[in-house]
Amino acid sequence: METKTPSPAINEAKLLEVLASLNQISDAINHIGPGDANNSGVSLQLIVESAIRVVPGSSAVIYTYDQTTGRFEVESRVSAQDEEHPLPANPVYTDDAPRSNGIGIRTIQRRRRTFSYEERDILPHPYYAASGVNAVGCFPLIVAEQTVGILYIYLYEKREFTKLEQLMLNNFVNQAAMAIYHARRLTDMHRDLTRKEDELNRLHRAGLIISSRLRLEETLESILQLALEVTNARYGIFRLLDKSGEYLITSAVGGSHMDKPLIEKMPLNGNSVMAHVARTRQPVLIPDLRVEPWSQIYYPLDSGLKMLSELAIPLVNSSGRLEGVLNLESPNAGAFSEDNSHMLQSLATYAVTAIQEVRLLDALQEAAHLLVSQPSLKVLDQLCVMAADLLNSSSSGIWLNNEQGQLQLASSTGVIRNDMQVSEADSSNAMMLPLRAGDDARPLGMFGVFYSDTGAERSAKSEWDHKVLACLANYAVLAVQNESRQQALRQSQEQHWTAETFAAVGDISANLLHNMNNKVGSIPVRVQGIQDKYSKVLANDAYLTKSLSEIERSAMEAMQIVQENLSHLRPIRLEKIRIANCVRDAIEGVQVPPTFHVEVDGLDSLPMVLAGGQSLVFVFKNLIENASAAMNGSGNLKIRGQAFAEWVEISVIDDGPGISPELHNQIFELNFSARAGSQPGKLGFGLWWVKTLMTRLGGSVVVESDGQHGTTFVMRLPRVENPA
Repeated sequence: METKTPSPAINEAKLLEVLASLNQISDAINHIGPGDANNSGVSLQLIVESAIRVVPGSSAVIYTYDQTTGRFEVESRVSAQDEEHPLPANPVYTDDAPRSNGIGIRTIQRRRRTFSYEERDILPHPYYAASGVNAVGCFPLIVAEQTVGILYIYLYEKREFTKLEQLMLNNFVNQAAMAIYHARRLTDMHRDLTRKEDELNRLHRAGLIISSRLRLEETLESILQLALEVTNARYGIFRLLDKSGEYLITSAVGGSHMDKPLIEKMPLNGNSVMAHVARTRQPVLIPDLRVEPWSQIYYPLDSGLKMLSELAIPLVNSSGRLEGVLNLESPNAGAFSEDNSHMLQSLATYAVTAIQEVRLLDALQEAAHLLVSQPSLKVLDQLCVMAADLLNSSSSGIWLNNEQGQLQLASSTGVIRNDMQVSEADSSNAMMLPLRAGDDARPLGMFGVFYSDTGAERSAKSEWDHKVLACLANYAVLAVQNESRQQALRQSQEQHWTAETFAAVGDISANLLHNMNNKVGSIPVRVQGIQDKYSKVLANDAYLTKSLSEIERSAMEAMQIVQENLSHLRPIRLEKIRIANCVRDAIEGVQVPPTFHVEVDGLDSLPMVLAGGQSLVFVFKNLIENASAAMNGSGNLKIRGQAFAEWVEISVIDDGPGISPELHNQIFELNFSARAGSQPGKLGFGLWWVKTLMTRLGGSVVVESDGQHGTTFVMRLPRVENPA
């Protein structure tokens, strides 16, 4: 190419103008904000306009370049044209898009500037050649090792670029590269923020789904639909672990043209990706299911579906319990990314939360039903089962304080500590909570769960587990309190019914005694009259004399017996009584064979009780005579006492044949003994008197026996004063 003498050097005014342009360009780049992230055109337009001022008789064009695809972004074109060299009105070529073998692509490949007059095999683009361009300078726009675009400078004069022009253009090149790079970074950041915002919105939706308290199946289906939207997966499935821990059961299915998989019940030890994830408890991202080892264990959801990639996440709760697996599949290889995996793990966490909350709500609903329908021990048993299930523990137990303040195992599941030393349990594999009715109340007992493996031990301290156990412990407190109140209510009702019964019977007994006095009481008088009138006859008839005496004696004894028994129907006057004195009076008042031995233990040290002395003696006499009769007059009977905070407890223990457990309630029924008339001086009421009088005294009596090894009657009476 014929060269022309270079243009005169840029004067000082022009140089100042260029420097001002550089400052303006820098300011434009600095002000590219999120709203301009997709448009760096303002900065690039300033650059091309400044470039043609630096290089007289030129035009300038910038194209951005996508290094990933290896293509120029034609729509990004920014240009400035020298006014003295306008483009043809009707050009043969309609655009100046970079050619696949032009100077631009060569410059990109070399990653350095290129001048057409130094490359004889490259001619200017036909678009510009038609307008009289003689030389082209091509500058790659490179920043952070990335080629982001290219700057074309077209010279209409027959000359080369001067050193100063090249230096100034290098500044513009750097500025252009930074403008494009900065705009792209902002675009990427804006896109990432938008994506993150979308993900957060989806997670927020997942949270709303859980808080809406839908059925578990509906909750899982909604979460699964979110997972499909986020990842663009074709199919998805939730499989939850059954109670046996042996199978993964289908709980929710999502995707087009599939209502349920071919296999609903998948064995945990089976040959499948989901079983593998469940066993290892680690997520897997499989770009291609056709490669090893996945091709050997992949199990299709449906034989008619051909899936090439898979993403599976285990569902593990805060206690370390495996709940199930969330699985997504796509017919496209490499369909899932690490971002998809992280997002799916977040959704899996929401699913686990939903499962935990539904399981807890179901358990609490069941516990509430048990509280109003089952005895306390049944409720405590079931609460232990719930604790072991909800907290993934190997065993659990509830201990209650007895009246001596000692912990006694009341309910348990599995093999747990049974030696009442629960306070010494190793805290690394146990979680214990006291049973309290209030913050300052004395503990009623303790609720504990125990873990057998180290994985569960580490997670046993989670806040969720503590809250679940605390909730179940509150139900245990309610069960214990409810049982106590029920017992008090039953005792109160029993006393009320007994009082009403005795009020009515008292009236009847008074009338009965009056009539008996009128009828039976006249017998001794008439006998005496006969004896006085027929004394001579009786003196000669021994049989008649003896018979009249027997009639008189029997009538008087009958009156005495009726009066003695009916006296217990009258109101009892409660007073301070010593148990030992009543027991001694009872022993002295009964007639037992010499082969029947009675022993007392610990009675003299007992505190005084509120009772009726005559009634209490009658109770002990009945129990002693009952034991003697049960052992046919041969055996041992022990009466011992023990003091508690509010009660005095007396146990009457024999070594006889015992009482069958199914008869423990019946023996206190009226006339149960069937021995009426077999014992002189008895009306045949059996142990009914014992139960009735103890109730009237404000106490209680129960029988303990296995039906083979003796019988124990345990009585309780309120003590006069509580210990200090």
